[in-house]
Amino acid sequence: MLLFEEETSKIINACLEVHKELGNGFLEPVYQEALEKEFQLQKIPYEREKKLNIFYKGQKLDKEYIVDFLCYDKIVVELKAVNNLVKEHKAQVLNYLSATHNQVGLLFNFGVSTLKWERISKFEDV
Repeated sequence: MLLFEEETSKIINACLEVHKELGNGFLEPVYQEALEKEFQLQKIPYEREKKLNIFYKGQKLDKEYIVDFLCYDKIVVELKAVNNLVKEHKAQVLNYLSATHNQVGLLFNFGVSTLKWERISKFEDV
């Protein structure tokens, strides 16, 4: 069984619903706003554009990451609207996980005709 499998399945289903309704071709902020509405409809707990603290050797840095969504207080959700997800997109999510001590992230690409996503764990290599 995957860590947070039930929660990640609900998030994926919400993203599928948004993509089914809007299709591809919009900019990322459109999908972000629509997904916020879908999270509300499906009663998925979230924080939008959540500021995440970054730590260096146990000390909090002034610089913060801003993740598209933090769901269930533990799952990083990052949206893209691009032709292809690239290694740097996955690295961005891994950095969020590593810096914030969260364990699971979901990376979505709304920029293609069929929604693409990756489940990312900080225990995986880029």
